[in-house]
Amino acid sequence: MKSAVKQIKKMKTQINKSRTMKSKLIILTIIGSLFLFSCGNKTEHAEDHEVLPENTCEMNAEQYKLAGIQIGGIEQKDLGNMLKLNGIINVPPQNMVSISATLGGYIKSTSLLQGSPVKKGQVLAIIENPEFIELQQDYLESKSQLEFAETEYNRQKELYNENVSAAKTYQQALSTYKGLKVKVSALEQKLALIGIDAASLKDDKIMRSVPLISPISGYVKTVNVNVGKYVNPTDVVFEIINNEKLTLELTMFEKDIDKIKEGQVITFESTGNAEKKYKATVYRVGKAINDDKTVKVFASVDDNNKELLSGMYVSAVIETGNSMVDALPDEAVVSFDDKNYIFISKGKRTEDKKVVDDFLMVEIKKGKSAGGYTEVIFPEGFDKNAKNIVIKGAYALLSALKNAGEMSC
Repeated sequence: MKSAVKQIKKMKTQINKSRTMKSKLIILTIIGSLFLFSCGNKTEHAEDHEVLPENTCEMNAEQYKLAGIQIGGIEQKDLGNMLKLNGIINVPPQNMVSISATLGGYIKSTSLLQGSPVKKGQVLAIIENPEFIELQQDYLESKSQLEFAETEYNRQKELYNENVSAAKTYQQALSTYKGLKVKVSALEQKLALIGIDAASLKDDKIMRSVPLISPISGYVKTVNVNVGKYVNPTDVVFEIINNEKLTLELTMFEKDIDKIKEGQVITFESTGNAEKKYKATVYRVGKAINDDKTVKVFASVDDNNKELLSGMYVSAVIETGNSMVDALPDEAVVSFDDKNYIFISKGKRTEDKKVVDDFLMVEIKKGKSAGGYTEVIFPEGFDKNAKNIVIKGAYALLSALKNAGEMSC
């Protein structure tokens, strides 16, 4: 029985390898077609071109651009101890604000759309409500009554001290004065909540509308209103978000909790743009285990990247060990006939009054792979300080090399 299981596993492995090779051959065929198209009918002059050494191909400027060639060097990566995590980009609580109308009202005007930039103190909308008028009226009347009550209290106090007035009359004046003082103070706070400065109120200047003010700078995340709509005090009118301090909220399994510590560096990419890598630093590891046996990991994004937005899904890698190896991006390593290769840029030269780039294919051995990088074991004598390694577009060069007779331009 065990022997049968091993046979099945072996067959599956062979099938997967076959599928991988077929996929790569299809890619090579497509790339080759593109280069044939860029060459047009120039192949008929191939005999006029310089004969290139073995394992060397050339590209003119048009082909170079079409292939998306990028040059770089060897990197040191810990590929043996890398932990992969998934999560989402978020912002700290203080960088996202939900704005509501304290007393509710009708939206008189607003010009904001989702994504509109706003500054701290900017007017987001104008709200009208008859209660605003009543609140100001109540405040002004109570303030006037307080002035009279204060005068009466001071008068009764003097009479009481001279034994002219009864203690009961004095106590009533004191009670009235204190009650009105509390009422006026409370009304001032209510007015402040809706954005009205009580000190600037006058009998002939009562406002029926108030502005909604942004407490932070940032961008409008959501707009839940339109002109003329009535909003309740509990309704969220706008959400403002500031992307200057982004954080990662990642999920890891309980078994990996001892592998991550505060201060570790994370390399991550957004699921919408896997080509660009970003850095973040762990600042907190969750202390509670969720029902699904996972723990939250929080990291601060190192750079202010405008292309990163709150809500994006990300894939992250954390180096958890110290076993550093020579590594290149996965795209830099190509396979053909069960062997692995990289390409080295040999520089530019002039051919038929055109500038071309030469590339040398070098056989290497592959090690372990993780996080978009592959360990590369170079041949003896290879200059590991070289900065002329093709890290992107290597498959296009492989196609050009294997079709050299048709690709020369």
